[in-house]
Amino acid sequence: MKSELRKQVLAQRDTLTAAERRALSERITSRLLALETYRTARCVMAYMSFGSEFETAGFIADVLAQGKTLVLPKAVRASRALKLYAVRDPERELASGVWGIREPRADLCLEVPASRIEFALVPGVAFTRRCERLGYGGGFYDRLIRGFAKRPSLVAAAFALQVVPELPVSERDRKVDLVVTENAQHFLELE
Repeated sequence: MKSELRKQVLAQRDTLTAAERRALSERITSRLLALETYRTARCVMAYMSFGSEFETAGFIADVLAQGKTLVLPKAVRASRALKLYAVRDPERELASGVWGIREPRADLCLEVPASRIEFALVPGVAFTRRCERLGYGGGFYDRLIRGFAKRPSLVAAAFALQVVPELPVSERDRKVDLVVTENAQHFLELE
């Protein structure tokens, strides 16, 4: 069921033109930059977007312009884990990694412990208004989130078409605190 839903949402996301994706990403980015949890964070984790994802370039540029520590993940395929690295110059310090996603070069970037992260921008394929998250299927981010000793502010940026009524979730799946789209923000409801 998860793989079928992934295919459906990705196919729908892929129908956005580059211009539409750019315009929607700009609206989402302005909402992200206005968040108090982002403004007060000194160490911010993001990710390099690929394919038809929300474009993270504007968000990343702001993190660096504000003098915050930018942390980007590097996928370790064998252990299905993410290693985190501080990046100062994305043009120089990134290289094509797993699945063609640009990742930090370990020879140029310092590894950062997860405990330093105060705000984390988290990718995903689909989300609910209850902040449930469906990733790409590898479990990389669910493992990372479970491993945080002190949970940072976990925020997903997504196009409104990625917000669905229901997701099949298991005990391994981790929610985010906030889903920001071009139209709205959905907060995790505390139970």
